[in-house]
Amino acid sequence: MPWPQELLRTAWAHARRKGGGTHEPEKEHLYSAQPMNIIVNWFKRTFSEPQLVILLLILGLIVGTLMAIGQYLTPVIVSLVLAYLLESLVKGLEKRKVPRRPAVYIVFVLFLLVFVYLLFGLLPQLTKQIALFIQDLPAMITSWQNELQRLPERYPQVVTQHQISQLTDTIANQMASLGQEILSISLASVKGFINVLIYSILVPIMVFFFLKDKDKIVHFFRMILPQDLGLTHEVWTEVNHKTAKFIQGKLWEIVIVWIGSYVTFFVLDLRFAVLLSFLVGISVIVPYVGATIMTIPVTLVAYFQWGLDPHFLYTVIAYLIIQLIDGNLLAPLLMSEIVNLHPVAVIIGILVFGGLWGFWGVFFAIPLATLIHAILKAWPKYPRSDPATDPGTTNQT
Repeated sequence: MPWPQELLRTAWAHARRKGGGTHEPEKEHLYSAQPMNIIVNWFKRTFSEPQLVILLLILGLIVGTLMAIGQYLTPVIVSLVLAYLLESLVKGLEKRKVPRRPAVYIVFVLFLLVFVYLLFGLLPQLTKQIALFIQDLPAMITSWQNELQRLPERYPQVVTQHQISQLTDTIANQMASLGQEILSISLASVKGFINVLIYSILVPIMVFFFLKDKDKIVHFFRMILPQDLGLTHEVWTEVNHKTAKFIQGKLWEIVIVWIGSYVTFFVLDLRFAVLLSFLVGISVIVPYVGATIMTIPVTLVAYFQWGLDPHFLYTVIAYLIIQLIDGNLLAPLLMSEIVNLHPVAVIIGILVFGGLWGFWGVFFAIPLATLIHAILKAWPKYPRSDPATDPGTTNQT
């Protein structure tokens, strides 16, 4: 007995012979080619629009440059970011009737004062506390291991001695790898010192010239870029506004959390207060993850210093309060209406851009995700041709 498909094919062939065989093959060819026509017509309409091509070329050139020689341009990137932040202070002075050149000099002198303090005041303290922390870290780990060894005696139905042994072996292996990394860092300390010395000279110089010659630099890029930058200008305007607000708000959040944590740890007499408060402040760069990661060193240091003493509980509770204030009050207040991105999009952006560009990718993950969001939001406006008059759409009917 023939299959239903064969019966249909036989009936279709009979109908084509009866009807002259002219219309059905054309219809069959039309149906088979329609999906391909839809894709080809969409590609032609989209990428024949000069505005989209210009935007994609500019983004491709920037990304390609960063991927190829980004590691060699680190001082330039740092200087651009700092100049971008200081530009808002210059504009603030200009609004108060201060000419641009004196405003640049005033802002640059303030920047130098902060830079010198960070380089010669804060950095030595951080370096000293990092050395002390690394020196005490094995004893802290040993203290935690001793507590873990007591768990099978206290809770034999929950934890076994075999599980604790596996965990302690894992900790020992991690400590060995950490020791090797510390040794490699110490061997590379001379190179790191040279890099810091070069950055401390080059970065202020480039920041000054980026501020002083901003108009000349902008004019140069306007000369080499196409004149009609409608879509690029539209995307840049939105991203520039949100990025400036985001970076300013994020820096204020870092400073406030840093100072608040330092005052809290200093009052509680917690060891390594300068180092831990600095790391807590920096941790706000990575939303939803930094606060969780920093719970480990804060808890470890507090337990090693006091054990299960009320001071340990006070420190943990104070740290949790700082994170609650930051997450529920400070961050929403500083970041409100700046970036409207879903938390999943933020985490994906951090993972992707952090994997591509390390620290700078993590720091600029939200602005970069905002850039993609702005492009996708502006994309439907282009091309602006009428589908009724577009010859590329006639093949679909």
